[in-house]
Amino acid sequence: MNHQEPTQDLQAYLAGSWSVERTLLDRASGTRGTFTGVVRYALNPDGGLDYREDGTMHWPTHSGPAFREYVLKPGAAPDSMDVFFPDGRPFHIMSFSELGNQDKHWCDPDDYRVNYVYEGPDSFSFTWDVHGPAKDLLLESHLARLNAGRQL
Repeated sequence: MNHQEPTQDLQAYLAGSWSVERTLLDRASGTRGTFTGVVRYALNPDGGLDYREDGTMHWPTHSGPAFREYVLKPGAAPDSMDVFFPDGRPFHIMSFSELGNQDKHWCDPDDYRVNYVYEGPDSFSFTWDVHGPAKDLLLESHLARLNAGRQL
């Protein structure tokens, strides 16, 4: 377990491009899948970040290109960001702080719980644990900064 101090300026930490490796598990059926791609956190005119994830998903019912988008806005503190769906609906709060690294989102009828883990200046992970009558999923994502350590 890595016990490094999390970043104090989450927006500055995230800005840029990251590789992402995700495992997907449907606990109800035992079905497993993967997603591999790139996440870009780009500064937007509203003072936040636009999140765009592009890659390839391998799942029994779909193998091929996949993407998702979110909008992150500065949170209550510099070490947090409020995450929204592209249409403006609130999603959850992202933070690595000891008291703020877990959050939840209710998507009727399922309960989504997220846990963020700061792994260092160039990597972090997050896990979505989804429970409810419609879903029983575990989604584990690991992100590593692209071009880490490269001098500009």
